[in-house]
Amino acid sequence: MNLPFSTNLPTNKLASVFGNTSATYKFYWLLSLIELVEEGSFEIPKRKIFSRMISNSWYTINYFHISFGKQDNLQMAVEKILKEENLTIDEKKANLDYCLEHSNNKETIYQLLHFDKNVPHWFLTPWFPKFNNETDGQQKKRIYTDSQLFKNDCLYRLHKDFIQINPIWVSYLKSNAKVLKDYCYWNLALFLQTRNPNVPDIPNKLIKPATRNSLTKQTNDYWKIVFKELGVINCIFTGEKLIFEDKNYALDHFIPHAFVSHDLIWNLLPIEKKLNSSKGDKLPIFEKHFDKFYELQKTAFEINKLHNSKSKYIEEYLSIFPNINVFEKEKFSNTIQPLITIANNNGFLFMNE
Repeated sequence: MNLPFSTNLPTNKLASVFGNTSATYKFYWLLSLIELVEEGSFEIPKRKIFSRMISNSWYTINYFHISFGKQDNLQMAVEKILKEENLTIDEKKANLDYCLEHSNNKETIYQLLHFDKNVPHWFLTPWFPKFNNETDGQQKKRIYTDSQLFKNDCLYRLHKDFIQINPIWVSYLKSNAKVLKDYCYWNLALFLQTRNPNVPDIPNKLIKPATRNSLTKQTNDYWKIVFKELGVINCIFTGEKLIFEDKNYALDHFIPHAFVSHDLIWNLLPIEKKLNSSKGDKLPIFEKHFDKFYELQKTAFEINKLHNSKSKYIEEYLSIFPNINVFEKEKFSNTIQPLITIANNNGFLFMNE
């Protein structure tokens, strides 16, 4: 994916920002800058940018449990601020931004301003590469001084508490904001995929969706048929008798949505409504719950296949069972068990924890 071309700007410098990246801060620094420029800010307090870096990465770290790497300062800051500020893992972005920009909590302020040690300077390295025999400290001081004059048409000018966007870049950033953000997210997805090789659907875990998809269609078009055929479904976790007309159930993701990031029918099942509220994104215990889950899934599959063999929900099983006529327990197990293991390794807790 390439950046939009410009005849009078060194876009090659901007493109090379992500050329040598060992942490996520460059992605989130640029994303936050673009957001703020879109909103009309050109002299931007550093704390405001650092706050946006936290809020833009919040959902990815806290809800989806994506690893940024053991030494990534942004992930560590997000995790500490979550505890300090008593915020939720899916806090609204506007609430996060306001809290982070106005908090008087000493730990929060420390975590935000810690980024000022390196982030604003090293982002400008493509415009001011290191000279031979120059120390990091000397280079950092030179970047600060030369940026004051917008040397090499650098993106912004550094000040103690704020940055000033170079006027020659403003129009480019505003008119190409969407493409530039997509460019950031594309490179960020590639970066994170290498650190989370077994985690599915990284690109869709970078931005909090406005709303979660409703499961009404899966309920009415698939599970309702099962309820009518069986009359009663026993919750595989509590044993409670679930009755369609009583609405004492909720459709739930066996492996949390926060990990799989999809609503495919092979991962959905009705469970007791009270449990659904408390289960959250906790994992089922494979040895304890899989057999019952498999039997319910197999029964539901066979009932729906009998009623409508061309249902799109039947097709959703093809990724597990290439031969759709054979609902093999071993193949289902070989899909479910590794996902549970990987999710747990990424920080998702089990139901008994």
